[in-house]
Amino acid sequence: MEFPLTLGLQKTGLPLIISSDNLCFLIDTGSTHNILFSFVYEHFKDRFKVLEVIGIDGVQHEAPTIEAIFNFEGMSYTSFFAILDASEAVVQVQEETGVQIHGVLGTQFLVENKWIVDFEKLTINNVK
Repeated sequence: MEFPLTLGLQKTGLPLIISSDNLCFLIDTGSTHNILFSFVYEHFKDRFKVLEVIGIDGVQHEAPTIEAIFNFEGMSYTSFFAILDASEAVVQVQEETGVQIHGVLGTQFLVENKWIVDFEKLTINNVK
């Protein structure tokens, strides 16, 4: 699979993917964990355990963790996501770009699924 990031970058300035479930994820190579924002969490709340995470503010928080499945480019992906209330940041991104982001795919997801971000070509490649 080779997926271009140019559409999201042109529209918002952010590397985004949209799952076939209509979830919009930010690809963040600096994020150690996958994150699903709390306003989306209601769909998955019956399957969680507690995990401690360091937030964007550098402060340690407790956050529920869920295992979520989503589909992208004809493939099904399963991974663990920390639930984080980032309402202010999500609203700010939506106001600035017109796009609502539902979560973040971090290095955990990229490594698990062998996704390689090609910064020169602005693509994601799957080496499976």
